[in-house]
Amino acid sequence: MEDILMLVVLSLLFLIIGLIAGVAARAIFVEKGFEKAKNEAKEIVDEALKSAEKTKKQTLLETKQDIHNLRQEFDKENKERKAQVTVLENKLFQREQTLDNRATNLDKREANIDRKEEALEQRKQQLDGKESRLDQLLDEQNAKLQEIAQISTEDARQLILSRVETEMAQEIAIFIKEEEEKAKTEVDKKAKHLLASAMQKYAQDVTSERTVSVVALPNDDMKGRIIGREGRNIRTIEALTGVDLIIDDTPEAVVLSGFDPVRREIAKRSIETLVSDGRIHPGRIEEVVEKNREEVERFMRDKGEEAVFEVGIGRIHPDLVKLLGRLHFRTSYGQNVLKHSIECAFLAGKMAAEIGEDEMLARRAALLHDIGKAVDHEIEGSHVEIGYNIASRYKEPLAVLDAIQSHHGDVEPQTIIAVLVAAADALSAARPGARSESLDSYIKRLEQLEEIAKSSEGIEQAYAIQAGREVRIMVKPDQVDDAMAHKLAREIKGKIEQQLSYPGTIKVTVIRETRAQDIAK
Repeated sequence: MEDILMLVVLSLLFLIIGLIAGVAARAIFVEKGFEKAKNEAKEIVDEALKSAEKTKKQTLLETKQDIHNLRQEFDKENKERKAQVTVLENKLFQREQTLDNRATNLDKREANIDRKEEALEQRKQQLDGKESRLDQLLDEQNAKLQEIAQISTEDARQLILSRVETEMAQEIAIFIKEEEEKAKTEVDKKAKHLLASAMQKYAQDVTSERTVSVVALPNDDMKGRIIGREGRNIRTIEALTGVDLIIDDTPEAVVLSGFDPVRREIAKRSIETLVSDGRIHPGRIEEVVEKNREEVERFMRDKGEEAVFEVGIGRIHPDLVKLLGRLHFRTSYGQNVLKHSIECAFLAGKMAAEIGEDEMLARRAALLHDIGKAVDHEIEGSHVEIGYNIASRYKEPLAVLDAIQSHHGDVEPQTIIAVLVAAADALSAARPGARSESLDSYIKRLEQLEEIAKSSEGIEQAYAIQAGREVRIMVKPDQVDDAMAHKLAREIKGKIEQQLSYPGTIKVTVIRETRAQDIAK
């Protein structure tokens, strides 16, 4: 036990001795490191001082050099400014000399002007004396002239003024007449050029008017199937479509007759579908007719959209688009109304562009001017009234409403666009080949036109020419003078408008011929 205790004591003793030796060694080491760091710091400070001194000397040298350069630049600029000041002083001195010279010259001129004014004043006094003497002589001469002519000065003045007035009135009348002739010639020339240009830029195909449609059949046996047992199939078709079916001896064909082209188209498509399908009975007929009615409605809408796109007038109400499509099945004197409306739109647009009006608005008005014809078989009234009401309902512009209302002359046009639409309508309807009539109605209309022209007094002959677009009237010169000729033309024009229905316009020409004869012996 004592050995162990002794061992522990020795161990503690050695541990304490070791710690003391470590602390002493570390203190010695730290002292040496501190001394070394102190020496290094002193060296760094000395080096920094040397570097700072060197930098200071270099900076002073550079500063002195900059000051020297700036001083040289300042001296140079100072010399240049002194030179400029010297130049300006020389110029000012020269200007002062010039002004002095001008002042001397002005003084001389003023002296000359004063002398001339004095001379003019003396001359004026002399002229005043001569004028007073001249006035006396003129008064004496006027008095003598009045005694000789036995007329006062006022009467003479009135006589001269009346003669001058008469001569000027004649010259003014001649001038006005010449200017009117020039204006008429110029207007006619420009109008013809405008219309010819518009017509050349657009041309449209023409279709023939039809009131019947023909459906081809694969064989004559199909006629019996279309008629059906006791005629029930044909009665069903006629009842659903509103079209008369004419089944006669025409080989392999059925004729559809009806005034409404839309119904006729539905019936034609339905029969063609039934024939190709082979199933023909009332139930199937009703199904096919309804389907084709929807297809025709879509077809009309597509046609309307094509027309709007072709004319390029922008957005338009869908109901108006559908009505435009219905015009595809409508004809007037053999002319397809939709194609006629498109043609009018292009013609009116070209004319509007030529005279600086709104081309798009003119096209829109012309495309819609006959919109009433789409439903004139269903609604009472003229197509003008119907079209005006439809366009008003869909808030069309005033120019469009004016064009619809006035394109047949029922009311006076209020806008330039309406006048252009009326002109385009007349051009499209009256150009050769645009419209066709039956021979009997054509001859009857021409005979009626000549009878109307001959109904007035003083008419010698009347001839309808240019396919009924013009009537020429020969009058008796001893009964109708020049003034009456104009009145007669207007009177016959009014009778034609009241009593005759015609496409386009009719020109009335009254011709009065006076012949003077003599015999040379």
